[in-house]
Amino acid sequence: MKRAERRHLKQNELQRWAIQARGALEERKRETTIGVVAVLVVAAAIAGWSGWRGYVESRAQRDLAEALAVQEARVTAAGTPATPGSFPSDRARQQAAVTKFKAAADAHPTTDAGIFARYQEAAGQVALGNPTGAAAAYQDVISRSGKGIMAQMARLGLADAQARAGQYDQAINTFKELAQHKDGPLPVDGILMQLGRTYRDAGKPADAQQTFNRLVQEYPDSPFTSEARRELDALKTT
Repeated sequence: MKRAERRHLKQNELQRWAIQARGALEERKRETTIGVVAVLVVAAAIAGWSGWRGYVESRAQRDLAEALAVQEARVTAAGTPATPGSFPSDRARQQAAVTKFKAAADAHPTTDAGIFARYQEAAGQVALGNPTGAAAAYQDVISRSGKGIMAQMARLGLADAQARAGQYDQAINTFKELAQHKDGPLPVDGILMQLGRTYRDAGKPADAQQTFNRLVQEYPDSPFTSEARRELDALKTT
């Protein structure tokens, strides 16, 4: 093969490599550009979501604060002229607070403030003598709180509401399960006290006596010990 032909072939090969390299570079640029754009879109979405979440949470905290303010409002004495923001009785104030807590929880059900508002609504329903409404609110807190302290407190509240509604078996099972967690966030001595009372109210004096004895023996320094001893004395006379 002549030298000129060999040079021509080599030049063609170099040109083909250059075209391929340029094409690969352009494709890499295009992919890189798409990747950068995708990252920017995701970042913008995250920033927007974070901003929206912050806005929603701030609204929820504002509504919760308004409900807490009602809960702490002044009750005017009988025969005293009412003042703005005051209530004629504790019950009237409690009813107004429950309404506010429910509204805050309904408006912001998935926020921390909204979940706490639902818990406060449940506690208020218990105070108003509505254990059925309280149980429903506590169940909502449990379903939204995972395994955190709020869920545990709601389970304790639910058991109390069930006991008040005469649903003793459900309440007893919940109290017993909670009492097994000695390293949990809730005081076991307080749970045992409620469990013993529920056994008593359910007409199970032997189980009540066993529970109160456990409290006295395992938690001699508990603030509930003296009350448990009184319950034991009362059981002995019945």
